[in-house]
Amino acid sequence: MEMGYGRVSAKDQNPERQLLKFRELGIDERYVFLDKLSGKDFNRPRYQAMRLMIREGDLIYIDALDRLGRDYEGIIAEWKYITREVKADIICLDNETLFDSRKFKRMGDFGKVMEDQFLSLLAYVAEQERKKNRQRQAEGIEVAKAEGVRFGRPKREIDEMFIKIYNEWNLGEITGVKAIEKLGMKRRTFYRRVNEYEELLKRQTIGGIKND
Repeated sequence: MEMGYGRVSAKDQNPERQLLKFRELGIDERYVFLDKLSGKDFNRPRYQAMRLMIREGDLIYIDALDRLGRDYEGIIAEWKYITREVKADIICLDNETLFDSRKFKRMGDFGKVMEDQFLSLLAYVAEQERKKNRQRQAEGIEVAKAEGVRFGRPKREIDEMFIKIYNEWNLGEITGVKAIEKLGMKRRTFYRRVNEYEELLKRQTIGGIKND
């Protein structure tokens, strides 16, 4: 059986591009599963429903690896569960050359070694992404400080918490509604702070270029 799994991070995001690919592959709509939730973990109702249905020999299509999830350690565990325990297969449509579990199986025992190296590479990439996110947050704080922004004011402005939530929102990990809720801001205030912060980053970038 062929199945398709799609995911968008929020209810207001449009999954149609992913669904169109599944239709073009001729996948029965009954076996297309879509979640409108963050990819931070795998506790998603439609994903779990699909997981219960997967059997040996099935083929699971996803648009891209990050549609499966953003927790790469979790992705590795799910990949091994589906391809080794259940003995089904996974194809990522945005890079079938690299992300097609069937190719590893055709290589026999050597393929399993190659697959392990491939999965280890994913873990490395994930760690680098986490480091980049932390670095972006630290750099954002330094930029704000350089522009005279004071931290720890009672009134929520551009402080460390704002920058952290901004990065999560900017990366698509949370929705604007969730960001506003976490910060306790009004919608208009949040987007005004976003514009102010992005302007700070832009000025800092231009200044850096001029100084090089």
